Amino acid sequence: MCINEKSDTQKFWLTLIRDVFGIANPEEYVDFEKRVEMEHIKFIDAFIPSTGTIIEQKSPGKDLEAAFVQAKNYYDWLPFSQRGRYIVTCDFDEIHVHDMEEPTASPQVIPVPEATADELSFLLTPGETLPLEVRVSIKAGELIRKLYDSLLASTVEAVDKLADERNYTDEQRKALFEKAADGINVFCVRLVFILYAEDAGLFTKGQFRNYLAPRRIRAREVIRELFTVLNQKPERRDPFISSELMAFPLVDGGLFEGEVNFPQLNDEVLNIILHDMSEGFNWAGISPVIFGAIFESTLNNETRKHEGIHYTSPANIHKVIDPLFLDELTQTLAGILSEPYSEWRTKELSAFQEKLAALRFLDPACGSGNFLTESFISLRRLENKLLAAIPEGERPPVKVSITQFYGIESHPFAANVARTALWISDHQMWKETQAVMNTHDSPLPLKEYDNIKEGSAMATLENLGWKLPGWKIPHDDMLYIMGNPPFVGYSQQNNGQKQEVRDAFGQGKVDYVACWFMIAASYVQDKKTKAAFVATNSIIQGEQAAYVFKPISERWGIKIEFAYQPFVWKNELPDPSKMARVHVVIIGFSTNPPELKKLYTADGMKLVENINFYLADGPDEDVVDSMETAICDDVPPMTTGNRAGDGGNLIIEGEDYAEFIKREPNAARYIKRYMMGRDFINNIPRYCLWLVGASPHEIQSMPLVAKRVKACKADRLKGAPDRQKLADTPHLFREQMNPAHYVAIPVVSSEKRLYIPMGWLDDSVIPGDKLHIIPDATLYHFGVLMSRVHMAWMRRVGGRLKSDYSYSKNIVYNTFAWPSPTEAQRKRIEASAQAILDARALYPDSSLAELYNDAFMPLELRRAHRENDAAVLEAYGFAEDISEDGIVRGLFRLYHALTKK
Repeated sequence: MCINEKSDTQKFWLTLIRDVFGIANPEEYVDFEKRVEMEHIKFIDAFIPSTGTIIEQKSPGKDLEAAFVQAKNYYDWLPFSQRGRYIVTCDFDEIHVHDMEEPTASPQVIPVPEATADELSFLLTPGETLPLEVRVSIKAGELIRKLYDSLLASTVEAVDKLADERNYTDEQRKALFEKAADGINVFCVRLVFILYAEDAGLFTKGQFRNYLAPRRIRAREVIRELFTVLNQKPERRDPFISSELMAFPLVDGGLFEGEVNFPQLNDEVLNIILHDMSEGFNWAGISPVIFGAIFESTLNNETRKHEGIHYTSPANIHKVIDPLFLDELTQTLAGILSEPYSEWRTKELSAFQEKLAALRFLDPACGSGNFLTESFISLRRLENKLLAAIPEGERPPVKVSITQFYGIESHPFAANVARTALWISDHQMWKETQAVMNTHDSPLPLKEYDNIKEGSAMATLENLGWKLPGWKIPHDDMLYIMGNPPFVGYSQQNNGQKQEVRDAFGQGKVDYVACWFMIAASYVQDKKTKAAFVATNSIIQGEQAAYVFKPISERWGIKIEFAYQPFVWKNELPDPSKMARVHVVIIGFSTNPPELKKLYTADGMKLVENINFYLADGPDEDVVDSMETAICDDVPPMTTGNRAGDGGNLIIEGEDYAEFIKREPNAARYIKRYMMGRDFINNIPRYCLWLVGASPHEIQSMPLVAKRVKACKADRLKGAPDRQKLADTPHLFREQMNPAHYVAIPVVSSEKRLYIPMGWLDDSVIPGDKLHIIPDATLYHFGVLMSRVHMAWMRRVGGRLKSDYSYSKNIVYNTFAWPSPTEAQRKRIEASAQAILDARALYPDSSLAELYNDAFMPLELRRAHRENDAAVLEAYGFAEDISEDGIVRGLFRLYHALTKK
């Protein structure tokens, strides 16, 4: 019977789901011919919405590798919210399951007649457990932590004993401990490699355990002897050592070079090594990508996390490396393999292999090497595919090597872990190659590998370029620079980091990660070089967008090739409650970009002509500079509310107010409502002592007030010189602004709201410094500020606190181009602004947070905002159905015209 992918796909999958899962109505679980908006409209053969699984169906005998490339393209264009973990390709005989946590790994192959509900559970059941290699790697990290804790305890005991015997000073004691702690780290790295080698076939099974167990009484000396032997060629070893020791192969590569100091191994430590780690666990299944990060977070004394184990998932790494280089390489290979076998195809495959071997990769903040390791694995898997397609007698040797991968890392231990992870990945790829080429070549001894350098990536900042002593990244081949550099916001930077930022940018108020962009930009002057980094979302928001990218663009001429708009970067953990989350962007750039750039948004990927510094579809010049005054002449000035600078002594919390007034009734006339942004939005009752105009006699006649004033003075005297000056007036806030009537705008508010809740306050309320205020605002100004137009501007140019809006006077308000309305248009805006206030007044028991919760916004308020939006759009001459991008483009045209004046 002839089977056709077009006519039989629906019948096949509906029957399979019905028969395997016993579901009577399978059509409710799967969508066929799902529309995907790409360069041209395309359709996915089958899509399961509950799990986001993509199914690409082919006729029997068709190339399923090419089908996966096609499905992966659909995957990239889907909105994030619809993407699942798996892509399935099928030819009616076999089902190939690709896990997008490890997209370059070989798929799981399930023969259709043998498919079971357990094997296919991922199709219909969301929230699959962690992959096996992840679970194994996490378990390995837990074992190492157990060993480390035990070793550390015995080290502390040994150091204290030795220091006491020798009458060491505290400084000598500290130096001895630090040396021993470094020794423990190196010991753990070497031990892990030995255990992996024992289980993965590099050593004979059980070789290490059988060597150590009978000699445990002198375990320290026995292990030190083993470390020495593993670094020696057999002919250079002591001929009189035991036959068990002589039987170990040469490892070399520098891993076992040099002596390492560690304390005597007590019974607890030896039981962990011999029973828990050797006998009780198989190290062959660890993922070097995940394990390296787990290993480093477990043992690095500076970064150790006691609350859990953190690692960056391969899926997140692929968000960087796929658009940077891997997608193009994968598609090129798929194109060659789609051609029928011929001498031409073999020649193209050989040329493609040479290209792979000529590539160079640099991570200038490599940590435990997970970006380098995953890139190496991905490249080797491409090479294995091409080798498998070349006839056996014509196959060239493996040419992709870990020597193509370079890293810089400031922590020596992390650098050592990175080297070890690459060696382990090299061996794992050799095992995959052996299956392809039917060879039994051994990867031992390890390749000499010195491309992971210990040092500061910023050490050569003043000359630019990562040139460490005796080492330089080659520029003669295609170079890809990538990674996840340290973020470190301005307020968290130490003095050295702040100086490095000033050296790079001429001013200091940018995140530390921006320095990596500046140096990488100096490299991409080579037209072959491309770079991509993960970074904090703050570098493309607010004033940093201009501070960071204007000088980089003007100095080096870089263009953004691809970018991910802000999303949550998760350091995965088995316990989601402990999962580390940070809002990040990914930016790829070069000086020779393609005509169309890839912009990844929450709604999927789209091709655009240019990606600007806000990671939006628009020209580079659409970026604002910080403005001290408004660009429009007839706009009332905005200022920030009052800083108390009081150590909390002039503030009366809501729960304390009644008792305070009861005990100090004369203070009532000097107490006012006090609002920060959160208090304003949520209508939280807080109060403050507003003692402007109060005489010394009045203050001292109120004991509770006087006590607080004295406490404020004492707090200010403990501060910096500027703060100490405020001790002269301890009864007053740092500023004393109390206008009769003003518009209040919270500095920080939730990104889930369509509108930032703004409102009118009077002199009965003291605004804190988390409120912006406009004392001379009118209903017209309020209406424009509360409009969809102003919100679009704020969302584009404003900053963020994590993902919340962070409204800035100098960036959002002062750069905003106001309309030039007719009198009729102005009156319409005033009327709609009043309608917003009237609609709010209908619900006096509701806070602004409750009113502007989109799920519960009252209909009257929603209608008032729609009318206000229409009125403001009319004043600008914008169409009512204009998109937010269209609004921003129009506002930038006005901004450029105004700033040129």
